[in-house]
Amino acid sequence: MDFYSALYPQLEALGLHDWSQQLQQTLPVKLGIDGRREMADWLDALQALPALQPSCVEIKERVEIGGAKDLGPVSRDEFVARLKAFHPWRKGPYRLFGVDIDTEWRSDWKWERVVPHIQPLSGRTVLDVGCGNGYHGWRMRGAGAELVIGIDPTPISVLQFQVLQRYLNDPQHHVLPLGIEDIPANLGCFDSVFSMGVLYHRRSPLDHLLELKGCLHPGGQLVLETLIVDGDQQTIFMPDGRYAKMRNVWFLPSVAALTLWLQRCGFKDIACVDTNRTSREEQRSTDWMTFESLADFLHPHDSNKTIEGHPAPLRAIFTATKG
Repeated sequence: MDFYSALYPQLEALGLHDWSQQLQQTLPVKLGIDGRREMADWLDALQALPALQPSCVEIKERVEIGGAKDLGPVSRDEFVARLKAFHPWRKGPYRLFGVDIDTEWRSDWKWERVVPHIQPLSGRTVLDVGCGNGYHGWRMRGAGAELVIGIDPTPISVLQFQVLQRYLNDPQHHVLPLGIEDIPANLGCFDSVFSMGVLYHRRSPLDHLLELKGCLHPGGQLVLETLIVDGDQQTIFMPDGRYAKMRNVWFLPSVAALTLWLQRCGFKDIACVDTNRTSREEQRSTDWMTFESLADFLHPHDSNKTIEGHPAPLRAIFTATKG
């Protein structure tokens, strides 16, 4: 099953012949199509989804595909069961043929915080790093982006994206099973690069910022969302173990410290455009993501602290341009 046949000529048109050739060799391996048992199960589940024709599509104000009547003879319960084969659904929400996929994250809330502060996406080529199942990419397409390439190394995220693609069939939006380290250095081809919820997972955050910069053409915009802590230019928090039960959290800078990082990496027009404390309403367990979530990660008697006693999740959105 080739998910990327439309992508390769698009990369060729952008002058990225070498990357196109490389991806044709590596994407099947990265996705694990030929060897991973769970991947075979997910591919079977993807093939088992009913062939439905949506009577309407909305991706600008929300992501909604079709209506309940479009299910025809397919029972709603059967359709729900087939969608839940791709559990856990973390990014969303989605509405498919009258079924609300109530994801762990209200990613639409983050998008509403981001979109007033970014350069207009109409006609732009966008890279979305750590995109999950591509929710924000759909909203980018709804905002007029010409081409959106999302990367996320988690196979279930790629398959959830393909669930949406089964009914949207959008050749201008792709989710690749890659991390930022898999992107060739200094591509310099994207108008906008988004990195949301990634920086604190990187052992070398400055290298991550430089990798993001290398993906942009001169004058392109970086949109960065990450965990922060209160403090001055020298304040950087590194947990001594887990943070909110996560093993892979490394550095949480203050706004002033991250501004300095961006400056030292050569970005200009740097602005922190939003800060927001993550709420239990924005991140929570649901029928579509039944594992632990934010309520389990916070201190039971003090919601301003994680269960380990660290400062509770506080997020900031930065914009910057490549000089």
